[in-house]
Amino acid sequence: MCGRLAVTLPNDAMAQLFAAQPANDLPEVPNYNVCPTTQVHTIRIEGGTRHLSSMRWGFIPRWYEKPNGGPLLINARAETIAEKPAFKTAARERRCLIPASGFYEWTKDSEGGRDPWFIHAHDKAPLAFAGIWQDWQHGEETLRTCAIVTCGANTSMSTIHHRMPVILAQQDWALWLGEQGKGAALLMQAAPEAHLQFYRVDRAVNSNRASGAHLIDAVDA
Repeated sequence: MCGRLAVTLPNDAMAQLFAAQPANDLPEVPNYNVCPTTQVHTIRIEGGTRHLSSMRWGFIPRWYEKPNGGPLLINARAETIAEKPAFKTAARERRCLIPASGFYEWTKDSEGGRDPWFIHAHDKAPLAFAGIWQDWQHGEETLRTCAIVTCGANTSMSTIHHRMPVILAQQDWALWLGEQGKGAALLMQAAPEAHLQFYRVDRAVNSNRASGAHLIDAVDA
């Protein structure tokens, strides 16, 4: 599961990092509480060029008659992505990167309260999640949509959640985007144990209306 992100890298720096042509309608940054169904940054290949553009976070299968015409598909499981009717074509033909500064997961306390954790790279470098995308159209409404690919958590991450996003190393970006032939399926695995760090943050982030840099401030566990 990956259901909430933080994105703090400026758009121009993001375009430079991913060697991508930036669109004019990129989401505002910083955003410490990026939620499903909102617009997220993505990098995809079009005409042999990398493009940094905005997509709706929440993959919409073509048979949905409206955006909420079925389950909200913000994640695609690596184990079944190649067989699921909603995802299999996109997994072959429409892969993307979804950059983030970090993401949130939750644990429950003894009374059932939800405690949020912020997860980021140990060196605080930007993360690049494996993603898939698809254009959805019904009548005059058109949306470009995406989902984050997830896999089973590594040992350290499993202490807070049994799933984690597929995080791609920079040397693997080209393969995932289809610039270096076949073999992208081999990338869908958990990040190395030492790659991520995480810490408790305030429950303020439990609200999808919360905003501000304080959302990633550490609190006592």
